[in-house]
Amino acid sequence: LAASGRRVVFMGDDTWEGLFPKKFFRSYFFPSFNVKDLHTVDDGILQHLYPTVDSGEWDVLIAHFLGVDHCGHKHGPDHPEMTKKLTQMNEMLRSLVDHLGNDTLLLVAGDHGMTETGDHGGDSEKEVNAALFVYSKTALFGAGPPEEPEAVPQVNLVPTVALLLGVPIPYSNIGEVMAELFSGDGDAVSAALQQLSVYHINAKQVDRFLHSYSLVAQDLPAEQLQRLQELFSSAVEEHSRLLAQVQGVTLVPPELESRLGSLIGRFQLYLREARAVCTQSWARFHPLRMVGGCTLIAASCLLCYMASELAAASDSFYRSCLLYPLLWGSVVAVLLGLARVLTQEGLDLLLVSSWAAAASQLGFFWHWWGRHPKRARLAGSQPPLASVGLRQRLRAWLGLAFPMGILLFRCGAMFSDSFVVAEARVAPFLLASLVMLLVGKLHWDGRLTVPEGPKQQLLGFSSYRREIWYLLCLVAMLLVCVRLSGFFHQCREEIPQCRPSLFLSPLASLRNTRAKNLFYLLCVALLAGLVYAVRSWLRHYGNPNSSDPLVLFVRWGFPLVVVCIACYWAVASSADDSLGKLQELVQVAVVAFPWAVYGLASVGLLLLLCNPMTVFAKDTRESAGSIVTPYLGVPSSEADFLHVIPQIYKRMQESQKSRLERGSCKATVAAYGLGSVYSAALVIALTLLGFLLMLLHSERLSLAFLLLFLEAFMLLHIHTRARGLAGDAAPFSVPWYAVISWLLAASQFFYSTGHQPIFPAIHWNAAFVGFHLDHSTNLLPAVLVGANTFASHILFAVGCPLLLLWPFVCEMPSLQKRKSKKEPREELQEVEEHMMEMRLRESPEKFSTALLQLGLKYLFVLGTQLLACVCAAMILRRHLMVWKVFAPKFLFESLGFVVSSICLLLGISLVMRVDCAVSSWFSQLQLR
Repeated sequence: LAASGRRVVFMGDDTWEGLFPKKFFRSYFFPSFNVKDLHTVDDGILQHLYPTVDSGEWDVLIAHFLGVDHCGHKHGPDHPEMTKKLTQMNEMLRSLVDHLGNDTLLLVAGDHGMTETGDHGGDSEKEVNAALFVYSKTALFGAGPPEEPEAVPQVNLVPTVALLLGVPIPYSNIGEVMAELFSGDGDAVSAALQQLSVYHINAKQVDRFLHSYSLVAQDLPAEQLQRLQELFSSAVEEHSRLLAQVQGVTLVPPELESRLGSLIGRFQLYLREARAVCTQSWARFHPLRMVGGCTLIAASCLLCYMASELAAASDSFYRSCLLYPLLWGSVVAVLLGLARVLTQEGLDLLLVSSWAAAASQLGFFWHWWGRHPKRARLAGSQPPLASVGLRQRLRAWLGLAFPMGILLFRCGAMFSDSFVVAEARVAPFLLASLVMLLVGKLHWDGRLTVPEGPKQQLLGFSSYRREIWYLLCLVAMLLVCVRLSGFFHQCREEIPQCRPSLFLSPLASLRNTRAKNLFYLLCVALLAGLVYAVRSWLRHYGNPNSSDPLVLFVRWGFPLVVVCIACYWAVASSADDSLGKLQELVQVAVVAFPWAVYGLASVGLLLLLCNPMTVFAKDTRESAGSIVTPYLGVPSSEADFLHVIPQIYKRMQESQKSRLERGSCKATVAAYGLGSVYSAALVIALTLLGFLLMLLHSERLSLAFLLLFLEAFMLLHIHTRARGLAGDAAPFSVPWYAVISWLLAASQFFYSTGHQPIFPAIHWNAAFVGFHLDHSTNLLPAVLVGANTFASHILFAVGCPLLLLWPFVCEMPSLQKRKSKKEPREELQEVEEHMMEMRLRESPEKFSTALLQLGLKYLFVLGTQLLACVCAAMILRRHLMVWKVFAPKFLFESLGFVVSSICLLLGISLVMRVDCAVSSWFSQLQLR
C-alpha cells in the first residue's frame, strides 16, 4: 500500500511500529504490552478516530483496539469489565458508521478468538476462529445480503483488501480472495463474471509465486507442482474461451452461468490445493537429523548412568572419563568448524555441536571399555568374591526394578496422546505409586519388623513400631498433599468436561468482596506461616542466633518481604473503578512493591553467596590459645586439612561436654548450627526463590506453593526414614527411588501451579509484575514468564542436594534418646556425638563423589524423560495430534530440561560454596 502511494493511517497497538517502521502516512501508537491496562490504547484511538475519518486525508485507516483483548486476559470473558468494554466498542461502531462516506468499506475483524479463561495463542476452535463484520452504506451483494451466509475459513483479507484498493496482491501471499465483495449490483451472470476475474487475478499471483519459489528453494514436490500447473493452465484456457464468447456481446446468455460457476470452482480448487502443497512442504522433517539427535540424547543418558556408577570406583575417574573426552570433543569441534569455513560451506553451529558431543561421548565410552576388561579379569581371579559381588549386584538390580519401572512407564506414556493430555493426573498417580511401592519393599525385605524374641512376644510390639508409624504417617500426609494439589489444575481443550480451577484467577476477578477478603487473609497468613516454619526450623538447629548479615536478613528481611508481597496483592486485587483519586498512587504502588521484593530477594541471595554460613560461634575460653587439634602445627597438605575439620568439630564437642560434666560452664568454643550448615543455606535460598515465584503467580496459587513445600518436606523425611529402616542412617549416596520421586513431584507441581504444556496455558501476566508500562526488551518478560512457567522445576532442582544432606541433618532419632537412659556413661559419649552434616567432612572424597553422583542421577532421569518426548515427536510426526499434543509437549519438556539442568548446577554450586566457607571458617578458628 505504501509503495503504491496509498495513504495509510494507523492508530493503536504499537506492535505495528516494529512490523512496518516508517510506512504509515500518519500514526498514533500507544503502549500495548501491559495486559492489565484496559483503557490506554482504546482511549487514545477514540481521541483521534473521528477527526481523522472526517478529515478524509487517508485511503486506509487501521484502528487496532486492545481493551477487549486485555480484559479477557485480566478478568476473563464473563466479568463485568468485559461487558463495559464490549459496550464501549458497540458505541464506537455505532458512532463510526455515522461518520462513514458512501464509498467507504468498514471491516471489523478479530485477530484471534478467546478461550473460556480469556486467553489465546493455541489452536483450539475458540482461539483460531474470529468474526468478520463487513459494512458499507452502498450495496455489496447486489439486491441484498446472502440468504444463508456461511463461514469460509479459507478466505484471506490480504488479497481482498489489495484488490479493493487497486494494488497488487503481495508477492508471497497464497490466500484465497473474498470474491463476494466484487459481485457488484448487476445480475447473477455479471456478478459471476466479476468474481471470475477476481479469482483469475488471485490464481495468477499464486502461480507466479509458486514458479519463482520452486526455482529458488526446489523443495516443493515436482509431481504436485506439475498437477497444479496443469490445473491452472486448463482453468486459464477455459477462462480465455469464456471471455472470447462474451466479448462484444451486450446480453450474456443465461446458459453460461453454470459454466461460470464450474470455472470459479476450478480456480478455488487450484488455490486451496496450492496452499495445501505449500503447507505440507513447509512442515517438512529431517529424519536423519532426528535420529542423530535421539542417538545423542540416548548416549548422554547412558553416559550419565555409567558415570554415576563409576564415580566412586576409581580415583582417576575425573581425568580419564571426564576431562579427556571433553578435550576430544573440543578438538573435533574446532577441526570441523575450520574445515567447513575453509570449504566455504558455512559454519553450521548445530552440526558442529552435534559432532563435538558425539566425539566426547565416544571418548568416554572408549576409556570405560578399556578399563572394563581389567575389572572382569580381576573378578575372575577371585571366584568367591565374584560370586558375592554377583549376588550383591543382582540384589541391587532387583532394588532398581520398581523405581525404574515407574520411570519407564512414565516415558512410555509420552507416546500416547491420551496420556499426555491426562498427564496432570498421571504424574501424581505415579508419585503415590512409587512411595507405596517403597513401603511395600521395606515390608517385603523385613525392614519393618525385627526377629521375634521373648521380650517382644511378651510385650506384643516391636522396637521399631514407633518408626514404622512415623513413616506411615508421613506417607499418609504425602498422599493428602498429592490429592489436594489436584485442585489447582488448568484445563485442556481435549477434555471438554473439565473446568479450570477457580484458584487460577486473580483476586481482582472475584465479585464477592467478602470472599475476596477471606482469600486475601488466608494467602497472607500462608506467607507468614512459611516464614515462621523456616525460622523455626533454623532455630531448632541453632542457626539464627548470630549477628551475621545473612542471619539478620533471615530475622528481619523475610518478614519485610512478606509485607511487600501482601501490600502488592492488596493493591493489585482492588477494582479499577473503586480507587477514585487514588488511581495514580496505586499505579505507583503496583510497581514499587514488586521491585521491593526483587531488591530484597537479590540482597538476600547476594548475602548468601558472600557468606553462606549461619553458624553462631560462642568463645568462652579462659585464656588465649589455639584450639587443641589432633595435628601439631598447620596441616601440610589440603587433604590433611580436610580431614582436620571433622576432628576439630569432635574435639570442640568433647571439650564442651567434659567441662559441663565437671560442673564448669566455661567451654572452649560453642558452635551452633554447624551440623546443618549446608542444608540451612539451601533452605534460605529456596525460601527466597519461593517468595519470588509466588509473586509471579496469582494470589491464591500461594496455596499450591504451600503444598509444594509440604510435599517436598514429606519426601525428604520419607527418604530419610526409609534409609534409616534399611540400616543406613547417613548414606553417602542417594537411591534411585528418591531421585525419581523428587522429579515426579516437580512434574506434578508443574500442573498443580496452573500450567499445562500448551501455549494457551502460559501465564503471560507474569511479564508485568512490577512493570506498569511496556518493556523495552523481550528478555526480561521472557525470564519472568519462564520463571512462572517452570517454578516447580526451579525449586526442586535447586533443592535437589537436600536429598543427600537431609539424612545427615536428621541424625538424631528418638532411639538414641531412649538409649541415653539405659546405656552406661562410657557409651553415652559415642551416642551423643551427633556430627550431622559435619560427617560429610570426614570423607571429602566421598562427599564430592556423592554430589557428582546425585547430579548425574538427576540428569539421567531428566534426560530419559526428554528422550521419550523427542522419540514420540519423531515417530509420531505425521500423527493427527502432533502439533496439538506431541510437539508442544516436546518444547515444554526441552525448556524444562534446560531450566532444571541450570538450577541443578546452581544448587550444587551453592553447596560447594558453603563447603569452601566452612573450610575457611575452620582455618581461621585453628589459627587463633
